[in-house]
Amino acid sequence: MTELGTIGFGLFIIVAAVGGAAILTWFERRLLGVWQDRYGPNRLGPFGIAQVAADMIKLLTKHDWVPPFADRLVFVFAPTAIVVAMLLGFAVVPFSPDHYVLDINIGLLFFLSMTSLAVYSVLLGGLASNNKYALLGGLRSAAQMVSYEVFMGLSLMGVVMLTGSFSLRAIVEAQRDMWFCIPQCLGLFTFLIAGIAESHRLPFDLPEAEHELTAGFHTEYGGMKFAMFMLGEYLGLILISCMITTLFFGGWLGPWLPPIVWFCLKVFAIICFFVLLRAAIPRPRYDQLMALGWKVMLPLTLLNLLVTGALALGMRG
Repeated sequence: MTELGTIGFGLFIIVAAVGGAAILTWFERRLLGVWQDRYGPNRLGPFGIAQVAADMIKLLTKHDWVPPFADRLVFVFAPTAIVVAMLLGFAVVPFSPDHYVLDINIGLLFFLSMTSLAVYSVLLGGLASNNKYALLGGLRSAAQMVSYEVFMGLSLMGVVMLTGSFSLRAIVEAQRDMWFCIPQCLGLFTFLIAGIAESHRLPFDLPEAEHELTAGFHTEYGGMKFAMFMLGEYLGLILISCMITTLFFGGWLGPWLPPIVWFCLKVFAIICFFVLLRAAIPRPRYDQLMALGWKVMLPLTLLNLLVTGALALGMRG
């Protein structure tokens, strides 16, 4: 791909990711309505699709207010940071053999670094708000995301061992004979749970926890700033789904259909699974979430690392 083509495809990915996140707000509510035997959005446009435009108009026309007791500079910067970090994460996703923005040999590390930067957004938003509920939500978010980053990184080391590379394209090519969801089923399970916690998706949306903290770290946010926090969350959902597809389900690999179509179909199926989790599983207590991480997830990731390392050495020997 030429330099101009790379820039053009990068701009297309930004527009598609932001547009996809907006459509996902409608799709999630419709799918939840189907699974819970109730109505979703159905008033505006066919199947309620114009609800997306109504939500955007509402957020754009709301008064963009900054509390007088908040740290204005940090308060404004916080929602921007999560959107930028999530969009940068898409730069290393290989959508097909010919459709990608960056093909670097540390693509997996780049993805992990972008997800790590997202914690600063919610933490700074909670601190800058100068509100006790927002502060508690920010502290919860920092502890939750930093803890589950450990398990997310460890869960991927088995994939790296089998591939011998941090390049995401090399990881996809290594799955031509068998998708890594089979030999790395433990890694897939722990990465899936860590991805839910990292993106604050239900049932692990404890940094927001409206029943306890009113709205957590974004209690004082409204208008476009609130919309950017929500946009960052949905971008994170799409990015995690893309990475699960790339790392464990063969990326663009598949028969008959064009590679990019296979990639999009797999990502769509995983997004539906995330929405199903929201519909089916209640929110745990915060201490239960942290105990799950350190008492269950950490031993599972270490066990997966040990077994994969032993098998890799045995195969080479």
